[in-house]
Amino acid sequence: MKYVLVSGGVISGVGKGIIASSTGLLLKTTGLKVSSIKVDPYINIDAGTMNPKEHGEVFVLDDGGEVDLDLGNYERYLNITLTRENNITTGKIYKHVIERERKGDYLGKTVQVVPHVTDAIQEWIERVAKLPVDDTKEEPDVCIIELGGTVGDIESMPFVEAMTQLRRRAGKNNFIQIHVSYIPLINGEQKTKPTQQAIKMVRSAGLIPDLIACRCEVPLEPSTVDKLARFCQVELEQVVVVRDMPSIYQVPVLLEEQGLVPLLADVLKLGDMELSKSLIAKGANIWHQWKALTIKDTRFLDPVNIVLVGKYTELHDSYLSVIKSLEHSAMRCRRALKLIWVDSEHLELKTQEKEPANYHKAWHDVCTADGILVPGGFGYRGTEGMMAAAKRARENGTPYLGICLGMQIAVIEYARNLCGITDASSEEFREAPSDNKVIVFMPEIDKETMGGTMRLGRRPTIWQEGSEWSKLRALYGQQKEIHERHRHRYEVNPKYIEKLSQAGLNFVGKDDKGERMEIIELKNHPWFVGVQYHPEYLSRVLDPSRPYLGFVAASAKCLDEITKQMGWKKDGLVNGTNGVNGADDGTHF
Repeated sequence: MKYVLVSGGVISGVGKGIIASSTGLLLKTTGLKVSSIKVDPYINIDAGTMNPKEHGEVFVLDDGGEVDLDLGNYERYLNITLTRENNITTGKIYKHVIERERKGDYLGKTVQVVPHVTDAIQEWIERVAKLPVDDTKEEPDVCIIELGGTVGDIESMPFVEAMTQLRRRAGKNNFIQIHVSYIPLINGEQKTKPTQQAIKMVRSAGLIPDLIACRCEVPLEPSTVDKLARFCQVELEQVVVVRDMPSIYQVPVLLEEQGLVPLLADVLKLGDMELSKSLIAKGANIWHQWKALTIKDTRFLDPVNIVLVGKYTELHDSYLSVIKSLEHSAMRCRRALKLIWVDSEHLELKTQEKEPANYHKAWHDVCTADGILVPGGFGYRGTEGMMAAAKRARENGTPYLGICLGMQIAVIEYARNLCGITDASSEEFREAPSDNKVIVFMPEIDKETMGGTMRLGRRPTIWQEGSEWSKLRALYGQQKEIHERHRHRYEVNPKYIEKLSQAGLNFVGKDDKGERMEIIELKNHPWFVGVQYHPEYLSRVLDPSRPYLGFVAASAKCLDEITKQMGWKKDGLVNGTNGVNGADDGTHF
């Protein structure tokens, strides 16, 4: 097993995840089988209970694991399926060690950070790195390990020590470290001192960076690169410049142009490995498609204006997978995505009284948008503004996509304005008490425990009889069922299904028992769709999520064209397998 460790210094949030994902993609395009592991030094068992405004979105995997958003980058770039085991946290490791100690596995020894915790980290990595992650069902050749946070943080030290030991344990030519550091630009001068100090700290901790990836706003001057190489004691070619690009999907191309693959191949002796000719050919085809899709000047593309009406708009990473899904779809539609952020509270009447400028600005954005998106979320705050946006979309023929809470919002709005249930609400909205709760808590969910108790993971949705007219179903390929990832506690109240259906709200998709409403769609509308699942978790750069693709295409007025381009056959999907149990002709990896 070959390991590529990606660590960071100076500051956090410099793009370790994108560099790790891009490195994995470049290795995969050479025919290698690649896996990924993310190490997060926080004590939480998983990311499920974290505030999205602080930590960003929670990414959900097939097995229901609630993990760090960087695992979403790995899956999107590498088109692999990871498990909750691929996300290691301090909480998981200490829980594992303590459970072993309680069982007596350490034979009465004093349990310490070194060697017991560090050994547990290494054993976890070695075990998970070997798990198959793609359709080959074979052990990966390379595992990309991203060490979260910055080297030098107290909470990271056990993992740093474990990585130092893993390097020795893996053996010569089986381990390489890429250290990501930020090069600030102050008064027009590129400063290298922070990176010099970061490299010294990394080395003092026992790690030896083989490559230094320098994050910067503008290309580094040759003198800056030379200075970094000289004072960090590496060769010039070991300094990789990762400047800001128009699109993060161009970062792999930037790294390739600087010879990252030959550098990795030289250190890891990749040329000595026997690779499948079919995987090499497939990798070359993937790389050709990737460059053709991502290296475009969006200035010459027609724009599509999408307004996102949410409640966590202060931190855009709260909706990271949503943003990526929209980007994937816009690229497929050959449009330049213009994403407009609207705080849902700004659409409410109380804002008109207190902050009229914000109120009128928000409504101007909603009324002039090509499409309206209401994503997932929790709690009552801002939901009245979301309902106002959904009503606007329904009445004015503006394409609408509701995800999870966004679907429930559409159901409540429909019940209020077309079913005569004027006080329709959700059991979640305790601040708005009502006897007509059209959205209720799922009976099997634990109401007391927060972490890991939602309806999570990949589950089937069955298309209902008579739904052949559905625009969304056409994009999925008229399959009888689809599989998408879920994360929710509430559902449409079965008591109101008949009344809502009679009023024209079509429940075109249900769960495998026919009890839980999964998809709603309006028939005589350009695109009005709500889904209980989170399709953004399965969207890929070369294989966009179907609900998002249809939404963006309808907003760009090219839905018919995109539906025809998907190239369906009776035996399944030809141009991809996103959310579908279909056949893949290999044009997507």
